[in-house]
Amino acid sequence: MKYTKQMRIADFYKMFSDMGFTYEETEILRRAEMTLHRWHELECGDGNDYGTSRSIERDEETGKPFMVTHYRDGRTSRRAYPDKEKGALRRVAEVLKGKDGFFYYQQGDPRGCALYIIRHRDIPEGESVHGFYSRGIAVCY
Repeated sequence: MKYTKQMRIADFYKMFSDMGFTYEETEILRRAEMTLHRWHELECGDGNDYGTSRSIERDEETGKPFMVTHYRDGRTSRRAYPDKEKGALRRVAEVLKGKDGFFYYQQGDPRGCALYIIRHRDIPEGESVHGFYSRGIAVCY
């Protein structure tokens, strides 16, 4: 039997249910992951056939995000942009607040999953989560 997308989705929700997450909490985490994934894509920037590129950059002093556009002729424009990263991480933290033994890891490379839920016991004593986050559960299917 072929492993279908519907089966992957069902397994994803069952896995989180088995760890004590409600359907609603799992959905909040999944939507936050999608927001973070898109945010990371925008941080990397994009370009087009007209020589224009856009990316999200944070102001070094205030930390506020801006959408920065670089034009082919050397001009640059900058406009305030909603901090969707901050909101997504706040929602993740709210879900995990009542879940002892769990924490999250945000992985910023847009080529992979942006959010992992990790059990404290999965990280060896004295080690950094950066080398072991893949032991967690990727919040994407």
